Amino acid sequence: MKNKNKISIIVIVILSFALGASWTYMVLRQLNGKDSPLSQVIGSYTISENSIAGAVDKVYDATVTVITSSGGSQVSSGTGFVYKVDGSTAYIMTNNHVIASGDAAKIIFSDGSEAETKILGGDTYADIAVLTTSTKSIKQVATIGNTENIKLGDTTFAVGAPLGDTYSGTVTKGILSGKDRLVEVSFSGTTSDYYMKVLQTDAALNPGNSGGPLCNINGEVIGVTSLKLTQEKISATNTYSVEGMGFAIPIEDALYYAEIIETGESIKRPYVGISMLDITDSYYLWQAGITIPEGIKKGVALLEVVESSPAEKGGLKKGDIIVKLENEKIESVAELRYELYKHNPGETVKITFNRNGKEHTTTITLEESK
Repeated sequence: MKNKNKISIIVIVILSFALGASWTYMVLRQLNGKDSPLSQVIGSYTISENSIAGAVDKVYDATVTVITSSGGSQVSSGTGFVYKVDGSTAYIMTNNHVIASGDAAKIIFSDGSEAETKILGGDTYADIAVLTTSTKSIKQVATIGNTENIKLGDTTFAVGAPLGDTYSGTVTKGILSGKDRLVEVSFSGTTSDYYMKVLQTDAALNPGNSGGPLCNINGEVIGVTSLKLTQEKISATNTYSVEGMGFAIPIEDALYYAEIIETGESIKRPYVGISMLDITDSYYLWQAGITIPEGIKKGVALLEVVESSPAEKGGLKKGDIIVKLENEKIESVAELRYELYKHNPGETVKITFNRNGKEHTTTITLEESK
């Protein structure tokens, strides 16, 4: 009986040792990134939630710091990335607001080397600009992805030069927090002038990141970082601080505008021939002698209608309140521009407006803005 007990104890000890060794082996393999449920093999890279180093390698040397100067003095800095080469010419994409205040720009690569560029052009509302340089100095060309299949919660990361070239090559990681966001943009600094359709991410973005690549887990560029929401107005006098809300222009939109800029052409915007104001700007409306009819809470008031313009030909007058463009409700100047710029010169659009408390519709043939 005693011998049987001894044998049982020995068997239990051996089994316990074997199971412990197996468990330890599996843990060590997971810590080394092998057989981990958090890992996946993409091409020649093994990328896990604990490291995106392989993905970063695919875009890091394609990312550059953009230094803009005017009259030989630096006026701004930002980020850009090499998105294509054609023959001996390399093309760098960045934000228009990075180069808008200068007449020349140079780029600094990840290894600290520099190259002069030619500014091909840019567009204010798209916030996209294109630079060119010789391919002799290029280290890498970014791989372009798309936004079609990305989902909320997917990993994203940004590469850029926050606060200038001192911190160039900074990598920040987050997730895709939102798609198809409409964010108000102000060019004047006081009022909202336009809406931009953007991707939202919580990857840390700071001044200087503008124009850099926002990438997916594969290291493919899916957006051009452009904006960060730092405060939100809740009333005329109160604001509150916001963190972790960065925005990027979808790469499909960015490429569309970049390809037009590459040809040397300007982006053709439609012209209506009006000056306008949000109906909530009561003081300025009072100065202009415009009274808002009872019951109208949202819309755009016309301060002026240019003679012989599409607006005048369509019968619009000073004091009219535009409330719809086609079938889209219009609540602000920024929204009207956004909806208007979906259309091309030569197209005819339907406008719904309120005049003296009565609703009317008219059609306008858009002309090309000069």
